[in-house]
Amino acid sequence: MPDGSNFVGKTILETNLHDKDINVLTLYRGAKVIPNPRKDRVLEADDKLLCFGRMDAMREMIPAKTRRRRRPTISDLPENLPDSSDHSEP
Repeated sequence: MPDGSNFVGKTILETNLHDKDINVLTLYRGAKVIPNPRKDRVLEADDKLLCFGRMDAMREMIPAKTRRRRRPTISDLPENLPDSSDHSEP
């Protein structure tokens, strides 16, 4: 959770993740690992959440600018790749 996130200062319950079918499995806070965090735990800046849920629902939470940055560039394969049938057995 970057500083300035909408989730900072809210409890896990207030984030409405459960309404989006996203379950928080683990909360990482500094050197602490909190498995199955309580719903009333307040989220802080630099917290990390390990969640389980629908991938498209989780992707929607990532800002568009960050999603564009993470999208890999797709390049075409070279046309002179050897065919798998060209290999002869010894």
